[in-house]
Amino acid sequence: MTLLHSMTVPLGERSYPIYIGEGLLRDAAWVGELLKARKTAVVSNDVVAPLYADAIHAARSGAETHDIILPDGEVHKTLATASKIFDELIEHRFARDDLIVALGGGVIGDMAGFAAACYQRGIAFVQIPTTLLSQVDSSVGGKTGVNHPRGKNMIGAFHQPRAVIIDIATLSSLPLRELRAGLAEVVKYGLICNPAFFEWLESHAEKLVSRDTETLAYAIYHSCQTKAAIVARDEREQGERALLNFGHTFGHAIESVTGYSSWLHGEAVAAGMLMAASLSERCGLLSRSDVARISSLLQRLGLRTDARGELSAESARLAMSVDKKVQKGRIRLILLRSLGEAFVSDDYPADALTSTLEAHLS
Repeated sequence: MTLLHSMTVPLGERSYPIYIGEGLLRDAAWVGELLKARKTAVVSNDVVAPLYADAIHAARSGAETHDIILPDGEVHKTLATASKIFDELIEHRFARDDLIVALGGGVIGDMAGFAAACYQRGIAFVQIPTTLLSQVDSSVGGKTGVNHPRGKNMIGAFHQPRAVIIDIATLSSLPLRELRAGLAEVVKYGLICNPAFFEWLESHAEKLVSRDTETLAYAIYHSCQTKAAIVARDEREQGERALLNFGHTFGHAIESVTGYSSWLHGEAVAAGMLMAASLSERCGLLSRSDVARISSLLQRLGLRTDARGELSAESARLAMSVDKKVQKGRIRLILLRSLGEAFVSDDYPADALTSTLEAHLS
């Protein structure tokens, strides 16, 4: 194996390491040390498990290990699916000193983490994300949960993992569309707080899409480092961590209204970021040239950003009104003052939001 980067999410007694490398899952002894427990449940889906579950079993060296295989896709990120995890944990008499391993993308990580947070009021879990989106975002920070028909991630808990193992080799089996979707979350980090990283992405867009190992490793490391620092300062999203939701309120509306079926999460976030940038321009905050740069980068990365004709402005506004970030009846949005400078606001002209929704959806 080749360990390229490592870091710690500094949360006191709940601090944990993130390991980034090539072929990490092939080192059974190393992985086995991170997965020590009396019993382990490997929560995965029917796409990822056939590829990587055997590596977890090899690392466990004959210790009691159970696979919990769930259907693939955001549409299955529900309480009903999470209940299947609880059924298996109870069936095999898991206790508080046992371990859950989340092996898969963001949907698996969120549901396995939610089960770990709730089962017997909390047991340990390890994140092994196998998609770029989960490697740079959802596996780090302890947000877990499931969707509700009326809103994304409306039911959940904060529960930090024991460790995060990011093996870049898993990206070789990732469909190109999902790789591109993960790059949307990478772009987000440049837009909210690091203009130099945004410029780096502009210079390396083609290498990222072609899966150049060193380029991807740097993008993943920088993304995790940025998120870890923000989480350390604001673990439960009382302030700064909300910036990580840039584009997400718009994006979640697209996902929700279209039934979590036709848009990947990262694609919806890309469309949402462009809408947030457009609203920022309408508010007199962001220049038209900066909006054009954002649009150009997203297009070069092959991201879908056009949602026109798929949902109405009114249906999007209704979905946004039940978002977790609504406070005192106002939709709180993350806007941009410039590339790399984001802020949270509910003080924007209502007609500017209406114009933005109509321009991007009608």
